Amino acid sequence: MNIIKVNDYQEMSEKASQYIIDKVKANPKMVLGLATGGTPEGTYKRLIEDHNQNGTSYDGIATFNLDEYVGLSGDHPQSYRHYMNERFFNHIDINKENTYVPRGNTVDAEAECEAYEALMASVGGIDLQILGIGGNGHIGFNEPGTSFQSPTHIVDLAQSTKEANARYFANIDEVPNQAITMGIASIMKSREILLLISGENKHEAYKQLVEGEIQENFPASILRNHPYVTIIADKAAIGE
Repeated sequence: MNIIKVNDYQEMSEKASQYIIDKVKANPKMVLGLATGGTPEGTYKRLIEDHNQNGTSYDGIATFNLDEYVGLSGDHPQSYRHYMNERFFNHIDINKENTYVPRGNTVDAEAECEAYEALMASVGGIDLQILGIGGNGHIGFNEPGTSFQSPTHIVDLAQSTKEANARYFANIDEVPNQAITMGIASIMKSREILLLISGENKHEAYKQLVEGEIQENFPASILRNHPYVTIIADKAAIGE
């Protein structure tokens, strides 16, 4: 793993956005794997700024998001499709038909998982996957105990994950209990992974990731077996 140490969240976002911009310019037809939540939000803002100021184009880019809440339609304000549209897709020149997010309100979530996995394979897989990490080591919504061999699947959200995401809802009772998530095996098929880690509350997760054992009780630990992982982490997360 290549670890890039930065001072703070702002510098992490700047480094991450430039990393992505360089990749997009080198391969204008690449497939990007995207994440939601608070960690990548600054990165998306800087990608939008660059698009507006420098004209970096996403016209030929396809994207796949890690996950979506089960039961939420794409126009629900707390859905991840809505998040991506509002915070990124609506502000760049990407073709929305090439932006893929699991359908959370499908009548057959199991079939949606299989279709999503097949769709990723049909475009040749993901070139660069953006990830965050949960305090318990989850990547995507793959909670501790998830099999390293898991494809895209339905997951029951851990209470700690629901509590972490409750800030986006009126109260924790509104947070869905399940999500569709790209599986760990699916994530590991990505040709390259960019992991963003920021904040003192992620210090223990960072420490376990780089020093702990590779085990399913800490899903992110599998990333140490990937041949091409770059971590951008700030001082608060690293513990300096």
